[in-house]
Amino acid sequence: MSDLTSAASVLAAALAVGLAAIGPGIGQGTAAGQAVEGIARQPEAEGKIRGTLLLSLAFMEALTIYGLVVALVLLFANPFVS
Repeated sequence: MSDLTSAASVLAAALAVGLAAIGPGIGQGTAAGQAVEGIARQPEAEGKIRGTLLLSLAFMEALTIYGLVVALVLLFANPFVS
C-alpha cells in the first residue's frame, strides 16, 4: 500500500467518524430537549413521549454506528488497495 493511500484512508476514516457523530449528536440533544419540554407541558403523556424518544435515539445512534463501520472498513479492509 502506498503512503498516499494510507494517509488518505486514515483521513477518510477520521472524517467518517467525526461527521457521523456530529449530526446524530445534535439531533439527540434536540430530541431530548423537546421530549423534556413535552413532558413538562403534558406530564400524563410521559410514557408515550419516553417510548418515542428512546426509539428515535436508537435510530440516531445507528447512524453513528454506520459511520464507525465505514471507518473500520477504510482502515482494515481497504477497498482502495490493489
